[in-house]
Amino acid sequence: MKTGKIIAIVSAVVITIAIGYGYKIYNDIFSANTQFQNDEVYVYIPTDATYPQVITIVEPFVKSVDKFDLVANKSGYPDKIKSGRFLFKKDMSSFDMIRALRQNIPVRLSFNNQETLEKLASRISNQLEPDSLALLTVFKDSTFLKENQLDEPNLISLFIPNTYEFYWNISAEKFRDKMIKEYRVFWNPERIAKAAALGLTPLQVSTLASIVHKETVKSDERPKVAGVYLNRLKMGMKLDADPTVIFAVKKQKGDFDTVIKRVLYEDLEIESPYNTYKYAGLPPGPIAMPDISAIDAVLNPEKHNYIYFCASVTQFGYHEFAKNLKEHEQNRRKYVKWINQQGISR
Repeated sequence: MKTGKIIAIVSAVVITIAIGYGYKIYNDIFSANTQFQNDEVYVYIPTDATYPQVITIVEPFVKSVDKFDLVANKSGYPDKIKSGRFLFKKDMSSFDMIRALRQNIPVRLSFNNQETLEKLASRISNQLEPDSLALLTVFKDSTFLKENQLDEPNLISLFIPNTYEFYWNISAEKFRDKMIKEYRVFWNPERIAKAAALGLTPLQVSTLASIVHKETVKSDERPKVAGVYLNRLKMGMKLDADPTVIFAVKKQKGDFDTVIKRVLYEDLEIESPYNTYKYAGLPPGPIAMPDISAIDAVLNPEKHNYIYFCASVTQFGYHEFAKNLKEHEQNRRKYVKWINQQGISR
């Protein structure tokens, strides 16, 4: 066989091998390499994760870890790991997944109606990387509280219920600092002026709003209820708010999961600064996290002469309002009769 022919054959073989190898490399990099059925999944890479930890995290979603590892190393990913929340889409290639692991996707975090700081921290930790303990530690930091004129009883006022965007891997301290910024944005000059016109500070407004929030779920009734409590405060009357007693009972028991549908006479004697049947004025802080409609109801109360209200037995969820004790007693008797008929003892 002539030398030229041999060279041609060898060249053809080499080219064929090169093409085959090139196709394999191309296939390893760009062919679909996922193994989940949903259209997309989120992958969470913790702060300071090592490359072996990343492999363990992504393995359940990857068809061939070897292909993923090849692309990761070729792209220098093991030396540039980014923590956060990342989106994998069905039929992504290894190349696409590595690229996705460089694009941190924010979390839309919502919270409302939390009764305690501990419950709030738990809710946040279920959606972001920091755990409850880390969050509570930075929330209750004495320097932070002093700088922002807060204390533990009114600290929950800082968190305005809404939907926010955070990166999943945000630190507990940065989360807290973002919330204080949001708080200051919420308490704009207009709201502060309205609070001052009522003779209240923003923190006091939040405390009263938490009571209004617990008294009625009907947002259209909240300005009317707020008007009642503001009338009582102006007259020097005790607030006599059942939700504050319920909070005091739960706090004393250390169990905020207790469901209390009826306040008993014995509850009214509980020794607690939150018991507004015993102590005049506002309690030390909010009894729950008031939502924005409750805060704005206090800032924009309905003006009237009502000083009493009682749950309605004809318009469930709403209340009957009274200007004097005689009218209120009639409403109260109707409610007590109804609640006894329902067999509600606690």
